[in-house]
Amino acid sequence: GDILDDYLRTDGVWILTRNKQFYKTNNEKECAEKCEAERNFNCRAFLFTRKKLQCLTLAENAKMTVTFNSTDAVLYEKKIYLVQCKKGIGKDYRGMEAKTRRGVPCQKWAEKTPHNPNYTPEKHPNAGLDENYCRNPDGDESGPWCYTTDPATRYDYCNIPECEGQCMQCNGEDYHGEVSRTESGLECQRWDAQEPHMHGFTLKHFPEKDLKMNYCRNPDGELRPWCFTTSPTKRWEYCNIPRCTTHPPFSGLGSQCLSGKGENYRGRIAITELGNACQHWNTQFPHRHGWIPDRYPCKGLEENYCRNPNGEKRPWCYTINSSVRWEYCAIPHCDGTEQGIAGMSEVPVQVPLSEECYRDKGQSYRGTASITASGKKCQAWNSMFPHRHEKTPDRFPNADLRDNYCRNPDGDNSPWCFTTDPSMTWEYCHLKRCDDHTQE
Repeated sequence: GDILDDYLRTDGVWILTRNKQFYKTNNEKECAEKCEAERNFNCRAFLFTRKKLQCLTLAENAKMTVTFNSTDAVLYEKKIYLVQCKKGIGKDYRGMEAKTRRGVPCQKWAEKTPHNPNYTPEKHPNAGLDENYCRNPDGDESGPWCYTTDPATRYDYCNIPECEGQCMQCNGEDYHGEVSRTESGLECQRWDAQEPHMHGFTLKHFPEKDLKMNYCRNPDGELRPWCFTTSPTKRWEYCNIPRCTTHPPFSGLGSQCLSGKGENYRGRIAITELGNACQHWNTQFPHRHGWIPDRYPCKGLEENYCRNPNGEKRPWCYTINSSVRWEYCAIPHCDGTEQGIAGMSEVPVQVPLSEECYRDKGQSYRGTASITASGKKCQAWNSMFPHRHEKTPDRFPNADLRDNYCRNPDGDNSPWCFTTDPSMTWEYCHLKRCDDHTQE
């Protein structure tokens, strides 16, 4: 096959790395060959710039360091270093687990304390003995292992999940396995418990999401299955569920028109309802985002077509206008021509123009904006995930706290919302003050 098939491609991204080598190449394939032949370090990724035809081989990938925007760059990461599960005895395992099954940190393969190793990077250059990552250089039947940092225990095995069996298709929305520990080894909290973390993900509210026991699940369209943890200091964390090597069952071509929220829309409209051309999903310019096609293989993120990967009201896209991050698209309805045309006229003006802005402090704002100033999606007011709060519809009955729409229930400076980003509790919304014609 093509040499580039072994790499995960991301457009418009640069990564910060100290260990790199510069080469002049004509294309990405030649750059991949340089990465394969690299002898200065273990090449995990490479960057290629189209204009300068410059090739940088890298010792680190995006899992290990910082990324930022770079319009002209394309990042290629070796897939073998992104896989966090083992096949068979794991002789080819190149993941980043670095502690034993008992939680003891591993000793670096190149060091001689507390244990003098028989297996070193010099003696076994092709065994991937980097840093202190778990490996299986001797083909041990029990799988990957490492020398430990405990002087009393020379070596121990690592807890690496199998790639087959307990695996997930797509982003694990349909995962029904029984993994119940997070990727850092924390035990999951039961879904029917509210201790140590209160939340709204109950069987009553999500009957179709199979929220059984304390098994890892993906009820909300996250990147992969997760759970609340039993640690009071860590609210939630992803679980280490490997991706299945077989493809998901064929689900048809998808719809060419709008039904429901349009999550199954796979048509080729690539312009927003206000006339902005859509940005390609596999690029990070002019808007940086997390909807990378390789990470969401079942969302239909092809070219720059309008899609609805996250359960929005209808299909949308990022725009090539640097001052407009994203907009909805006008997709014809599936429910017959006449109704469809009528529906089309309703779509762009679901909210009266007066509601696209707010007056005074916005306490009277009743529009349907649900995006913050920095582009984050709003958390629903009646939800306690990811942020627990007291601004509920029951406590503020006159504030119209519907769905996840921007509101100002507490007399703040302008409409705001809690965000779905666990690292940012709340933020003001992406809304303008109404122009009352008294100023230019």
